[in-house]
Formats: sequence, C-alpha cells, structure tokens
Amino acid sequence: MSAKDLFSNSSFMMLLALILALLIGFPYRDLASKIPLVVLAVMMTVSLSRISFTNLNPLKHPKSVLRALILGTVVASCIPIAASFFIDDPLYKAGLVFIGAAPFAASVVPLSFIMKGDVEHAARGTIVVYLLSVIYIPVIVKIFAGETVNVWDVFEYVVILVLIPIILSRPVAKVNISTSTMQIFVNCCVFILIFVSVGSNKNIFQNETTLLLIFMGIAVLRTFVLGLGLEYLEKKGGIPWSQRVPDVLMASYKNKGVAIALTMGLLPPPAAFPIAASIIIEVCWVICMDRFLFTAKRRAKETNDRSLASV
Repeated sequence: MSAKDLFSNSSFMMLLALILALLIGFPYRDLASKIPLVVLAVMMTVSLSRISFTNLNPLKHPKSVLRALILGTVVASCIPIAASFFIDDPLYKAGLVFIGAAPFAASVVPLSFIMKGDVEHAARGTIVVYLLSVIYIPVIVKIFAGETVNVWDVFEYVVILVLIPIILSRPVAKVNISTSTMQIFVNCCVFILIFVSVGSNKNIFQNETTLLLIFMGIAVLRTFVLGLGLEYLEKKGGIPWSQRVPDVLMASYKNKGVAIALTMGLLPPPAAFPIAASIIIEVCWVICMDRFLFTAKRRAKETNDRSLASV
C-alpha cells in the first residue's frame, strides 16, 4: 500500500492521530484553542464546495428536508443531551452538549455516494441543516449549557465555522479538485483536529479511566446502537437502501470538528474530553458502516443484483 493510499484512508488517519496524540500529547494550550477554528473553517469551505446546489431547492423536496432535520438534529442530539443531565462537571457537561448541538458530518455526502445512497437527499439535507445550525446550535447551547458558555460567543463561532464557509464554498466550487486530493486534504485536516483535541487531553485520558469509559459508552449508544437500530427499523419498514444510507449517516455520524472547534475555542481544554473520547468509537463506527453494514454484498442480497456480489 502506497503513502497516497494511506493518506486517503480516513480510518487509518484517524487512528494514527489518536495514537500519536496519546503518545506525544499537545502541550501548547494557546494554540490548542486557535488551531481547530482555523483548520475546520478551511476544511468546511473546501468540503462544502464539492456539494452542488443543483436540484436542492427545499421547497420542492419538503419531505426530504423534514427527514434530514428530524434525523440530523432531533434524533441525533437526544442521546448526548440526555447524557449531559447525569454529568456534574460543567465543562464535561458542556462538551456533551456541543456534541449534541453539532450537525452531522459534511462527509455524509461523499459517504452516501460510496455506499450507494441517495446523494441528492444527503446534499440537500446537509445544506439546509448547516444553514439552520447558525440558529439552532446557539439555542441548544443556551438551553442546556448557558450557565457555562456565552451564547453570543457561540453564535460568532458558528458564523465563522459554518455560515462563512458555505458562502466561500461557492467560488471555491469552480476550482477543479480531484477526488483523491480532496480525500487526502480532508483526512489531513481531521488528523490535525484529532491530534490537537486528544493531545490536549492526554493527561485526562491517562488519569480518568472511568470517565473515559463512560463517554465512550455514550458514544456507542449514539453511533452503533442508534445507527444499527434505525437501519433495522427502516429496513423492516420497507425503506429502500438508497434512503437508509443517508438516514443512518445523518442520525449517527456527528461533525466532531465543529464540536471540537467550538469547545476548545470557548472553554478550557478539559471540556473537549467527552468529544475526544467519542472519536475512538466514531472511527470504529465508520469502519463498521463501510465494511459490514452498507457493503455491496448486502446490497446485492437485498436487491437480488448478483453482479454486485463480487464487488
């Protein structure tokens, strides 16, 4: 396997960032609060530029938009928000709230393409949810962590992280970027975000084993249990494969970059511990979806298309 293949492999880059962060750490506290903001803003601009706005009019597709909003905001937020009520430490509590408030990952669109889901639905839902996140993220934070975080600071950060990248993504969309280059670029950005957030919490990882397991357990509920449960219910209800793929991604795959950048920019590093701990589970969940849940063989069996069985 070449170096290019490794840099193109999301799971490898995430795991490498985790390992290096736990071995080396990231002691530069001042930079730890600034790097995620800059890196994520650039990554979001480039990532969103790959999403075409063609045929994404929400008024023409109300059911698709409503589905994305319900799954991507209400359903996806329930578990971390509910878990925050059982956490006494205000910083850890705020970290869980930021996980709940963050929209689903922008990579829902390329992952939907890879897993043969409805890409238009994924793209439409991404644009609508991200635009509305400028409003609903500060609202969620105000309701559930308003005593710890200044909501106006949250609003300013969301504008920088979401609204401005959406606007800047339109001229960047005219730039020709190959799929492989795009994948490597995004993976490198994710590597930096994970390395900084986990590295800044290295001591907590080593000393707070019980809390680490608790936050990882919450992440298991939010990814594996929710994702597999939704996939089972939708399949049983006759929802086609193309619809189930983006639905499961929207409900279970959070934008950790937004949560990390908001938390580390507005609060002391320990607040990012719940997010950093959940990244371990997030890596496993992406691998599970790619290698076991939404494979060509499962799709072939479901659609009776034998040509896919050997893919």
